[in-house]
Amino acid sequence: MKNCFTLLLLISTTILFSQKRQLPIDTMVITQHNTTIKGVSFSYTATTGTQPVWGENNEPIATLYYTYYERDNIKDKPRRPLIISFNGGPGSASVWMHIAYTGPKILNIDEEGYPIQPYGIKNNPHSILDVADIVYVNPVNTAYSRMIEDKEGKLPKRETFFGINADIKYLAEWINTFVTRKNRWESPKYIIGESYGGTRVMGLAKELQNSQWMYLNGVIMVSPADYKLYNTLQPVYSALNLPYFTAAAWYQKVLSPELQQKDLLDILPEVEEYTINTVMPAIAKGGFISENEKQDVAEKMSYYSGLSKKSILQHNLDVPTSFFWKELLRDETGQIIGRLDSRYLGIDKREAGSSPDYNPEMTTWNHAFTPAINYYIREHLNFKTDLKYNMFGPVNPWDRQNDNTRENLRQAMAQNPYLKVLIQSGYYDGATTYFAAKYTMWQVDPSGKMKDRFTFKGYRSGHMMYLRKEDLKSANDDIREFIKNSSSQGRAAKYEKN
Repeated sequence: MKNCFTLLLLISTTILFSQKRQLPIDTMVITQHNTTIKGVSFSYTATTGTQPVWGENNEPIATLYYTYYERDNIKDKPRRPLIISFNGGPGSASVWMHIAYTGPKILNIDEEGYPIQPYGIKNNPHSILDVADIVYVNPVNTAYSRMIEDKEGKLPKRETFFGINADIKYLAEWINTFVTRKNRWESPKYIIGESYGGTRVMGLAKELQNSQWMYLNGVIMVSPADYKLYNTLQPVYSALNLPYFTAAAWYQKVLSPELQQKDLLDILPEVEEYTINTVMPAIAKGGFISENEKQDVAEKMSYYSGLSKKSILQHNLDVPTSFFWKELLRDETGQIIGRLDSRYLGIDKREAGSSPDYNPEMTTWNHAFTPAINYYIREHLNFKTDLKYNMFGPVNPWDRQNDNTRENLRQAMAQNPYLKVLIQSGYYDGATTYFAAKYTMWQVDPSGKMKDRFTFKGYRSGHMMYLRKEDLKSANDDIREFIKNSSSQGRAAKYEKN
């Protein structure tokens, strides 16, 4: 009996140590659901699982976890738009827009977007699933997506995935496989990317078109991070932060009574004009600006930002956003304001310092999103695994060299008369500011010949504007309108003489 027990123990131990915590490379789970959107009830199918990334020798080198929603009983599937959704980071899972913006379920949060317990999810009455099918894609090392070992037990080289151009190349290949498997080649196609996803989808527009022969109807950038802008490290671009400073200061009620009594949208146009026509040229002059001009600009910047003239002069007009988050309420309440959403407040160890200890909005979001997505995937989508869901995955170092994504978007638009662009930004976003997004939009096409194909929408919230109930509705409606205006059904793809 003792020998039998020992044998069983050895077998169990051998099985235990031979196992690895990993996902199947190619698998899916299908579930059926019902929802009500815009007052109309309908059923939909959710498919979640993994799909391989194929290497040069047609072997799997990674597998991406995805979730795909299709409205049931659609008679004319070729006319049904397909939305391919990414978040950013780089290194972020698709969780944010998946269970808080466009998908059929959203977080349990209050009307302003703050989490409430018990954590969980509820139906999203504003989801765009009524007008389009959606797939949420998780790049390598995010969510459950992982690299795959070869026959010798070696992982692919990191540079295959973790860089601006590598990311675009393998994701375009993956999208081709997905569209082929799901038989969606005839459908109008859209790609949407939040934050770094903005850089990603600008590049994907051309890569899909030129390398995969897949032409898009629309590119949607949500709070886009344009790395072409951020990687220049030119002080002159810090001027673009001023309109955001105004918005955050207005929300926190620290502007002068003259400005505070006005509506935000009545103030921002004059600040934007002052930024482009005065602040940018002033900062460009550097140390050779005249003392009188420097004093005048600092005083006006103080008026528009809620910061002291002295602190602006001490920064030579080039005020870092991190200093703004620390400084704005320092003398009033001693609190910091959020980076991604400056409506949020936090508490530092010391009031002194030049930057906050942490981002209060990010910690708030993490402790609401993390339990919700883990619960939702297991209990609603019926996908079970012991692998950890990476809200943010290990993707660094990230290769930022040779960033031509802005030009890639321009070329894709020039070559494809159908292609239109929607940009959505929150006024209180201090990480990827709304005015920097406008600036990117202006710079994509310096000729101005395609400017009527760009649409910008701003919202009274932060980086994830959809967390606020009013903006959840309006932002989804703006996507619906964009899809309608870019459908191009029955219209020839050609340019006419001006």
